[in-house]
Amino acid sequence: MSYYELKQPPKREDRLNACIAHGSSVCGMGNKKGKTCLMQDGERGFQQGSICLLLPALGMLNSMPGNVVLLHSSLGCSTATHSQNGSVRYGNLARTGKLTDVIWASTALNETDVISGGEEKLTEAIKEIDARYKPYCITVVSACVPGIIGDDIDAVIQNVQPEVDAVLLPVHCEGFRTKIWATAYDAVYHGISRTLFSGKLGDVSKIREDLKLPRLEKTINIMNVSSMGRIDELELERLVKKIGLEANIFPVYAHPQSFVKASQAALSVSTCPTHDDYFLDYLKERFDVPYTLAHMPIGIENTGLWLKDIADRLGLGAEAETVIKEEETALHKALAQFKEYFKGKRVFVSAGEFRALSTSLLLEELGFEVVGIRSFHHDAFADNEYEKLNRSAKSDYVVNIANVQPFEEANLLKKLKPDLFLGHTNGNATAAKLGIPTHPIYYSGIAYIGYAGAYQLAKRLYRLLKNPSFNRNLSKHVTLPYKQEWYSESPFAYIKGGNSDG
Repeated sequence: MSYYELKQPPKREDRLNACIAHGSSVCGMGNKKGKTCLMQDGERGFQQGSICLLLPALGMLNSMPGNVVLLHSSLGCSTATHSQNGSVRYGNLARTGKLTDVIWASTALNETDVISGGEEKLTEAIKEIDARYKPYCITVVSACVPGIIGDDIDAVIQNVQPEVDAVLLPVHCEGFRTKIWATAYDAVYHGISRTLFSGKLGDVSKIREDLKLPRLEKTINIMNVSSMGRIDELELERLVKKIGLEANIFPVYAHPQSFVKASQAALSVSTCPTHDDYFLDYLKERFDVPYTLAHMPIGIENTGLWLKDIADRLGLGAEAETVIKEEETALHKALAQFKEYFKGKRVFVSAGEFRALSTSLLLEELGFEVVGIRSFHHDAFADNEYEKLNRSAKSDYVVNIANVQPFEEANLLKKLKPDLFLGHTNGNATAAKLGIPTHPIYYSGIAYIGYAGAYQLAKRLYRLLKNPSFNRNLSKHVTLPYKQEWYSESPFAYIKGGNSDG
């Protein structure tokens, strides 16, 4: 049976044998191609923090114009939407010139609903949203509580769909199902493929046939699930246009009515294999849209490989070679002013797997010495990136696979003493409190991707390292909550099963 016939996708622990607990080195990871690092539930004897798959799912869904997100959950699960509204407003402004807020609602399940069930409440909420906002679609997101008490959101949607105008889209984000937060992308894509491509909209294959919609031979789908802002989208659009192609950015900020265009594209192109493989397989299986899924276009080498993969699939190899040579020549000239200063500076990188690895490669290209990587999970898609790092590394260094776990990070940072830390905005606090200069590894308003992103990141890091006083002053007034004895332990002491080889 195809995954897309199921109500919800399999968790990544099962589908990709992904893992979240491992202590290794870049050489160790680079030499273990085809082997996962392990993974069973309860893999750590001590846990501190994690990431719920609800958060990245909402980051995608809240960005879709014409969509209202309805969280079937306790009220607390919807609080992240408040912070995401700022990003969505900025994203809409950058693309349309209008500040547009997220519209979301919650069934606010309480103790009574846990006992008696929340399906009736969900039905009424769907009808009220449809009448009040008249959206194109309503995404019903199931969180932990309905998963525990057995509410069937798919059955509710099937029953109420004939009574409302909006397309109803079920997304399963029960946080207890998986510890691999990246399963969120599969959950959203699963709901999109089962509903917007084959639900009330009708069969997309039939739509294309009835309307005689052609294959768009010069259009490629460039996947973005909130892993890049508009400034990075423009960089990729610029590069593919230089080799004669048009970009269809999908799915964030794309109206559901326009999704049919994704089935017409000549090629689908991943910007992050962690995010995209599930839906690219679907487009290939259902609409015969081929895809590339190998590189994240961060850094000089990876941007060239990303562009070359596209061009080779569409018979534009000569054009791509010319563009790559021209772009790299200009970039190396622009970076010369920074490289000598970066030489010997030690850096630690923390992020989702592909972003952490591709950014580490870029930092090495800029002249930094990478001394550690903390990746939120691991699966086989990253094997090639570890091989690249293994080849380019000046010396072996530590790799920590951890779904956050700041106590391991603090231990490593105390031991490694890097000059710079790159991590997600809300994950930089540990390094900052240790006095280490920090830079966000992703923020939607600044450039990271492509050749322009490489230069802009170098310029920002140069300014940061020239004036690191903020974090140094911060460290004089704050402390971390760990005892000194912990810093003398192995950072991987709580990983069970003897799986650490670092």
